[in-house]
Amino acid sequence: MTTITYRTGDATTPAGSDLKIIAHVCNDIGAWGRGFVKALSQRWPEPEAAYRAWHHSGDGFTLGAVQIVQVGDDLWVANMIGQHGIRTATGLRTATGVRRGDHSAPIRYDALKQCLDTLADAAAARRASVHMPRIGADLAGGSWDRITPLITASLTDKGITVTVYDPPLASGR
Repeated sequence: MTTITYRTGDATTPAGSDLKIIAHVCNDIGAWGRGFVKALSQRWPEPEAAYRAWHHSGDGFTLGAVQIVQVGDDLWVANMIGQHGIRTATGLRTATGVRRGDHSAPIRYDALKQCLDTLADAAAARRASVHMPRIGADLAGGSWDRITPLITASLTDKGITVTVYDPPLASGR
């Protein structure tokens, strides 16, 4: 059985010489611009452009869906829709508006599991390893303790190598 490897570093520069997929969680309202997606957009324009076009088309753009975007000869980015809306200062913003006072976590664990199962198929087909930040545990508000077993069941139990990157601590901390 494969286990999750943790390392300090930048998930947009995944380690290794094999084929790789960088996975991250997106929301279902077409918003792109905070969190890990900023780092993705600084390195490659394709994931953001593909996500925005996907949202605009509406074709299959739903919770649990995955879009695989090639950004290099041996590298892809998986835009995984596992988050319903986004948190704002006033409440949860969804496609239908802001639910004032609702500060619930936007993560949807069932949708994330569906995304990870699709990601497993994509990784297996490419014989690629999977690299990610702690998906769903930052802006999406999820619990890493609940997310880890999903990654294990969907990916590592199927022999797919997974590396999770934690950013280095800022100087002076």
